[in-house]
Amino acid sequence: MDFEYILGGITASTMVLLFVLFSSASKKEAKDLAHAENNGGTMITTTTSENGNRHQEISPTMDIIIVGAGVAGAALACTLGKEGRRVHVIERDLTEPDRIVGELLQPGGYLKLIELDLQDCVGEIDSQQVFGYALYKDGKNTKLSYPLEKFDSDVSGRSFHNGRFIQRLREKASTLPNVKLEQGTVTSLVEENGVIKGVNYKSRSGQELTAKAPLTIVCDGCFSNLRRSLCNPKVDVASHFVGLVLENCNLPYANHGHVILGDPSPILFYPISSTEIRCLVDVPAGEKLPSLGNGDMARYLKTVVAPQVPPELHASFIAAVDKGNIRCMPNRSMPASPYPTPGALLMGDAFNMRHPLTGGGMTVALSDIVLLRNLLRPLLDLHDANALCKYLESFYTLRKPMASTINTLAGALYKVFCASPDPARKEMRQACFDYLSLGGVFSDGPISLLSGLNPRPLSLVLHFFAVAIYGVARLLLPFPSLKRMWIGARLISGASAIIFPIIRAEGIRQMFFPVTVPAYYRTPPTNLHD
Repeated sequence: MDFEYILGGITASTMVLLFVLFSSASKKEAKDLAHAENNGGTMITTTTSENGNRHQEISPTMDIIIVGAGVAGAALACTLGKEGRRVHVIERDLTEPDRIVGELLQPGGYLKLIELDLQDCVGEIDSQQVFGYALYKDGKNTKLSYPLEKFDSDVSGRSFHNGRFIQRLREKASTLPNVKLEQGTVTSLVEENGVIKGVNYKSRSGQELTAKAPLTIVCDGCFSNLRRSLCNPKVDVASHFVGLVLENCNLPYANHGHVILGDPSPILFYPISSTEIRCLVDVPAGEKLPSLGNGDMARYLKTVVAPQVPPELHASFIAAVDKGNIRCMPNRSMPASPYPTPGALLMGDAFNMRHPLTGGGMTVALSDIVLLRNLLRPLLDLHDANALCKYLESFYTLRKPMASTINTLAGALYKVFCASPDPARKEMRQACFDYLSLGGVFSDGPISLLSGLNPRPLSLVLHFFAVAIYGVARLLLPFPSLKRMWIGARLISGASAIIFPIIRAEGIRQMFFPVTVPAYYRTPPTNLHD
């Protein structure tokens, strides 16, 4: 009898224990599901590493991870989110950025913004329409208008505060239910057997997390700490920009950017709001950058730069210097030299940079986003990383017309616009100013290239050497001399030395003969879109 009681007690206790364990597991599962719903459908599990640190891993319910929410990252998130992709954006700092570049969007870039249905993001931020440039040299000036006759009246360049534009893009992205915008610092890429599976990052609260997705797109800007594993970065600092904001003044040519061919290098003015004008003073890499802290920069701006500023802006320029809100930043250039990597892609300044003189960076980035959207559109599944990587190799070739045109023009124009004691370089600079001053096709052609409206590398090379030949003709007419012939020969040689290294870095074959590159013809893999 006692044995039966004991056996019955053991049986009952076992049943109670099983019931308690089952109830606990059910509650944990419900809690995990609720937590997943609160995290945009992502499941989070906690593991303990060998050193004892707790590390949470977010399971791959997202389609794409975007590192960085600047212009490229935020616009890409909006675009892919509207395509139905589940996107996780991780940005180091979601407060409004305060930068002195990325403030001028060329007409070609604005057309891409329209194509992405993001043109409303330049609304409500006091952005200004820009219709062209005014070029100044040695007391003379000429107006160069964008060739916009074939477009709607709304199409033009746009200038604005960079941070306001980025915040509008972020706000738009955050309204999409399938886009998760999170503040965090990405520390590394997660690689398994040569395939990028996601990223490790620290959340705003300091938690160490891992996010996974079939495709990771790195858009973390010019100071990217992730690009080294995805490309061969050859970063060159050609100069520095010294930035000021002028107030209570009007530009000589309303709604135009102003470029002063100063000594030693160009000075830029353009509106960034209805009451503010941005001034960027270029200091070449060969010149010592004056110190901000000991007052050398203020003295440099007043004694060297101010005398070259148009009279209409002089008083406001001096007032801006006295106000003391002077900013400096390096002007970096880096040709696109990617390592095609399964599971990952580079975009924006993390991938490709050019001198900001021509304001082409955002145009290139938005053009790349349109291209990537179109390439991904037929794909229903992104999980075959190797097939996707091979297919997306076409991205690097198809982007070349727009990217290489703007990159090459930016690098070449900067070198031509800088002052030099070399007589041949002086003649090239003067020939460029006079060539553009001719108007008609002589100005429309180069300006259409600069604005992103005519992304044709061959047209760029033809105009560049037309300037050089024009300069030689000026030297030899009406009567040539041995000295002038020698300067003319050095002018052609100098022009070649400026443009050909840039073309070589961009890739001659991809730039001029893209149809000969096998990747140009890549079609969507059948296992990804069927």
